[in-house]
Amino acid sequence: MSKIALVVGASGITGSNLAEQLISQGWTTYGLSRNPKNDTIGLLPVGADLLDLNSLNTALADISPTHVFITTWMRNDTEAENIRVNAEMIRNILNVLSPKKSVQHVALVTGLKHYLGPFEAYAAEGFLPETPLREEHPRLNIENFYYAQEDEVYAAAARDNFTWSIHRPHTVIGHAVGNQMNMGTTLAVYASICKETGRPFQWPGSEAQWNGLSDMTDARVLAEHLIWAATTEAAHNEAFNIVNGDFFRWSWLWKQLAAYFNIEAAGYDGTIHPLETEIANDGPLWKEIATRYQLEEKELSRLASAWHTDLDLGRPIEVMTDMSKSRKLGFTVFKKTNESFYELFDQLRAKKLIP
Repeated sequence: MSKIALVVGASGITGSNLAEQLISQGWTTYGLSRNPKNDTIGLLPVGADLLDLNSLNTALADISPTHVFITTWMRNDTEAENIRVNAEMIRNILNVLSPKKSVQHVALVTGLKHYLGPFEAYAAEGFLPETPLREEHPRLNIENFYYAQEDEVYAAAARDNFTWSIHRPHTVIGHAVGNQMNMGTTLAVYASICKETGRPFQWPGSEAQWNGLSDMTDARVLAEHLIWAATTEAAHNEAFNIVNGDFFRWSWLWKQLAAYFNIEAAGYDGTIHPLETEIANDGPLWKEIATRYQLEEKELSRLASAWHTDLDLGRPIEVMTDMSKSRKLGFTVFKKTNESFYELFDQLRAKKLIP
């Protein structure tokens, strides 16, 4: 039986990289998003609003996927709204697909906020888990939209008899424009601004993140993991951490990133310097840079998500994850994190998104 994938959130970092990997492996691949793009060769674009059942029913009328990969979410002002909206999005897509009886597996991408708490209490005192983070860590006694998303998948799986997998990456590094959580591109844009202005490449985060151990997730590694879990029986009905497989300290990596751009690295100096504040007034400057170098994107806000980078790099503890569960079941894909950044920067330059 042929494998038919529906990638929900196909325009994002995770979804776009996953779609490319699925297509390269011969899957029939549909990519659902509100504003479909046609820049992935072989992807069958589907335009629909996950909060509009009529929109979904119309868009998916002739599509019967065997595998559904949910890689999107919507940020709201409060965690209560995050829970309501993001649970509804998953409930809607799975309810619309239910009568088709075609779905064999649903994979859901969440993240380390499963262990650290939601944005309103992100790694706050009282919610600090033991590291390395392990899948068996119990849910926090706090509202968290990741839990609501999982519960929607579990309920639909019980009703429709499909298998599932939950994937918890650390910060995802990969190419996408307009993504609301994009540290790699954010740092590339910041470094480019520093190079143009002579400003130091100032570490924006906490002492704990600067000196502690950390890890990250290359979007291509995450894509491999999603496909592996969807097609490996031993990985069905399980939750997994997924990171590159190496550990690093930002006190080392920050200098490596600065060296790539040939700029001066400024480390932790006893004070947090939020990147959101650092580049708050750089919109006009970026337009000048984009014009000077004939770049494809002149809107700084379409490339940089400083708020998210600040949250990740400002945590009060070191954050790294345990990959033993996936490794024991046979997932062996590995990537050096500094190379993930370099390859992303090369890609951004090739696409004329940074000088």
